Amino acid sequence: MRVNSKGQVTIPAELREKCGLHPGDEVDVVEEDGILRIVRRADGGTRGERLARRMRGTATGGMSTDQIMELLRGE
Repeated sequence: MRVNSKGQVTIPAELREKCGLHPGDEVDVVEEDGILRIVRRADGGTRGERLARRMRGTATGGMSTDQIMELLRGE
């Protein structure tokens, strides 16, 4: 891997898949005895929790809960 001019590196796809990292996951870079480690952020929450946080309060259109449920159930 190579560090670019912005200090960024790309984690290879096979490692992201193996470690279960997805776009939007939060990680920290930790230095231990001169070695840098990329670790999943402990307070990041699950992927679903992060998605729900991002989506919270973004719905528009004035649909009621019943209307949304009908739409989702195909009724």
